[in-house]
Amino acid sequence: MYEYELQQARSAEMRRRAEHERLARRLVRGRRAARREAAERAAERSDGGAGSASHTHFLDRLRFARPA
Repeated sequence: MYEYELQQARSAEMRRRAEHERLARRLVRGRRAARREAAERAAERSDGGAGSASHTHFLDRLRFARPA
């Protein structure tokens, strides 16, 4: 009888973990979709096109020469 209860507890824990992982994946997918939509809206508003604003931070880093 003890083994049966232990197996039931393990099974319930596995179901809880699976449900939690499904929820986490759904949240991540939703956040990615929201970021993608925001990036698309920002690209539509900008005049430079799709790739112009995405790499502007690289120019700030290259202002000074690299040390030897």
